[in-house]
Amino acid sequence: MARGDQLGRQWQIIQALTASRAGKSVPDLAEELECHSRTVYRDIEALEKAGFPIYNEKRDGKNVWFMLDAEKHQMPIPLNLTELMALYFGRDMLKVLKGTVFYDSLKSFFQKVKTMLPAEYINFLEQIEKNLHIGQRPYKQFGAFKDLVDQINSAIESRQYIEILYYTMSRNEEALRKVAPYHIWFFDGTFYLIGYCKTRKSVRLFALDRINALDFVEESFEIPDDFSAEDFMRTSFGVFQGEPSKVKIWFDADIAGYIREKVWHETQQIHTQDDGSILFEAEVAGTDEIKFWLLGWGSKAMVIKPSALKDEIGAEAEKMAGLYK
Repeated sequence: MARGDQLGRQWQIIQALTASRAGKSVPDLAEELECHSRTVYRDIEALEKAGFPIYNEKRDGKNVWFMLDAEKHQMPIPLNLTELMALYFGRDMLKVLKGTVFYDSLKSFFQKVKTMLPAEYINFLEQIEKNLHIGQRPYKQFGAFKDLVDQINSAIESRQYIEILYYTMSRNEEALRKVAPYHIWFFDGTFYLIGYCKTRKSVRLFALDRINALDFVEESFEIPDDFSAEDFMRTSFGVFQGEPSKVKIWFDADIAGYIREKVWHETQQIHTQDDGSILFEAEVAGTDEIKFWLLGWGSKAMVIKPSALKDEIGAEAEKMAGLYK
């Protein structure tokens, strides 16, 4: 039996007993966990040995199990013990934010969560962590941007314009932009500023690590009531913005499973073909990022439409082939 499976079941037993004031019988737990009663008995015994306050008593003619005083733990926040455990366990997912004011605050928060958990709960979580590692690659070192994030946060709160010296990678040039900062957006390991650019007279996206200088401007603004950062980013395949475009892409049967198992875009539709290949359709804002995505699948992906995207990838493929001749 895999150690991870055992720990997963034990986690579910802790959740079930913590949530149930009436207790749970072993047959009930076995049915919920879809395993044999003997397996549940072994898991309960292991949890007892680990120090969890589990006990049983007879009610209505059957033995039921309880988590001792589970409902009497008085939390300063409306969370139960297993929810606090899940929060503490999930701290590794946020290490990608290390070096930012957000991570410093989260680290302090998780330390407080840890003080609310009994020792046996923390020991149990440490056992699980040995079986599950959350990797974050590639990632950026955000320590250098701490002051910048603080400044932008301050400008957002005070509704104050900022002037930034911004490096545009595609044009390889710097330019001064006067921006009303609306939101900070974190996506795929990078912080972005969403704000109204007076130069372009539209809402734009700026990567924080390409802001080379920032000054406050003595001019205030208001975020439009109908503006939503989520709606602004919804149609983008990643973070790039552009004209709406309907894409239709064929994926070989060999990789069809990888495409089906994820939601790549909110508008996506996937149609399975008789030979096991699939057709992927979506409406995206701009095609730059979906082009890079498709190139990563090599000859296993082919653009059907739009023709402009098909031509771009074809030209890129020819250049790549030329490098290997």
